[in-house]
Amino acid sequence: MQRNGATSSMEVDGGAGSAPNPLSLSLPSKPSFEPLKAHEISGGGVQFRRVSVPPHRFTPLKKAWLDVYNAIYNEMKIDVRMNLKSRKVELKTKSDTPDISNLQKCADFVQAFMLGFDIPDALSLLRVDELYIESFEIKDVKTLRGEHLSRAIGRLSGKGGKTKFAIENATRTRIVIADTKIHILGAFASIKVARDSLCSLILGSPAGKVYSKLRAVSARLSERF
Repeated sequence: MQRNGATSSMEVDGGAGSAPNPLSLSLPSKPSFEPLKAHEISGGGVQFRRVSVPPHRFTPLKKAWLDVYNAIYNEMKIDVRMNLKSRKVELKTKSDTPDISNLQKCADFVQAFMLGFDIPDALSLLRVDELYIESFEIKDVKTLRGEHLSRAIGRLSGKGGKTKFAIENATRTRIVIADTKIHILGAFASIKVARDSLCSLILGSPAGKVYSKLRAVSARLSERF
């Protein structure tokens, strides 16, 4: 009986002298920090962007200025003004700008309008991510002069813009043909399909052949999405 009592007392003493369980200790609570505002990310400084206005886009900008201003100031919370002396649209962040990336989105939106895209199409750059603008010239694909260059531009547009509209609808892009410069607005994969179709037309492929390729490619794109 004495042995058993001694053993039980030894067991109790051993349990009392064991190392404490680390999980039983109370850990300090996680610190909670409020998210930084746009003007605080840059060290409290104001960030600027300036977009040049070409001479031929000055009058369209004056007519559509209210639409441009409302989209940038009211929706994206970015200050905007037109500098008449330098002929540039100036953008800057405010203290209540929700996201610092809004400044670059607004600069891309204004740049898209300067390239010739309509306001509803350019607004997609503000509201949809992963949209890009790609620009190239006809001479980048093939060196053409005189009548050959004029015919290539005619093949790109088609009668009444039919070919251009067909490429836009099939690839879900928007295309601007400004003299020898071509601008494409859309997603990365869509831009590639539209660019390949336009390059085929520049190189002399008939519109019917380009249409048949577009039907096959657009079917694959719709299955992917």
